[in-house]
Amino acid sequence: MSSNTVAGNLHSLERHLIELRMAHADLNALIDLAAPLQPHDELALRRLKKRRLQLRDEMLRIERSLLPPEPA
Repeated sequence: MSSNTVAGNLHSLERHLIELRMAHADLNALIDLAAPLQPHDELALRRLKKRRLQLRDEMLRIERSLLPPEPA
């Protein structure tokens, strides 16, 4: 694998991580707004929270892959 490919993959991972963070922040804001306004729509709120957790898990996975390996 060439160094350009590795650098390109890292760049795309970093870009994807930024996009995930933005989507996570948007979901946070939506959940904060929707919770008090629509307490009767618990299913929709649960789905939003589940999606937020999925985004956070994916962000953590990418962050770990971007970190250099720890020395032994």
